[in-house]
Amino acid sequence: MKKERLQKVIAQSGLTSRRKAERLILEGRVKVNGELVTELGVKVSPKDEITVDGIPLEREKKVYYLLYKPRGYISAVTDDRGRKTVIDLMPEVEERIYPVGRLDYDSSGLLLLTNDGDFAYKLMHPKFHVSKEYIVKIDGIIPMEKRDLLLEGVKVDGELLKVSKYKVKRVDRKKRTMLLEVTLHEGKNRHIRRLFEALGHPVLKLKREKYAFLTLDHLQPGEYRPLKPKEVHDLLQLVNKKIE
Repeated sequence: MKKERLQKVIAQSGLTSRRKAERLILEGRVKVNGELVTELGVKVSPKDEITVDGIPLEREKKVYYLLYKPRGYISAVTDDRGRKTVIDLMPEVEERIYPVGRLDYDSSGLLLLTNDGDFAYKLMHPKFHVSKEYIVKIDGIIPMEKRDLLLEGVKVDGELLKVSKYKVKRVDRKKRTMLLEVTLHEGKNRHIRRLFEALGHPVLKLKREKYAFLTLDHLQPGEYRPLKPKEVHDLLQLVNKKIE
């Protein structure tokens, strides 16, 4: 019978991410067959009984969804300020899903959600930067001599923010706005907004159109669909090649 690391099993249950599962173990909040486990590296089988904070761990069926997130929703399971979350858009989903990464409140576009903590962990692994494509509308027009800074990067609060590539889609000289297609291979907090603000061109609209090979085809804002088994497989293949 195959055994797997305890933190991986906890993450796969949909309870939390693998990193947070490791923290739960180290904090002494996890027991296996009634025995307290406080060290990482312990392996368990499907027959072992796992409890977290005294509550038996339920091993849910793994599910994977692609959501077209509208503006005005938080990429979280709950919000202490009472704002609407992406989970509110998916009332039919019974499993305890959560977002893979985030899109901020005023941004829209492609967002993945799952209850598979190991899947989420791999997609957000610091050694692997999945390609993400955005359409960005900014205030003002970046002069030609400053556009190289998008690729070279700008230091903001000690972080170097840059894009992997960009393409100018449209320049509206009358309204003084600019539309760009931007690709990231990393994703720091509010990465694109902070970068363009540092260049003096605040973001007016931001939409994620592509995540690796996944797109928003046939979806309207607020709609979602399950990922196909092949899509899940191909995403994991893509990530595993980078991590291993």
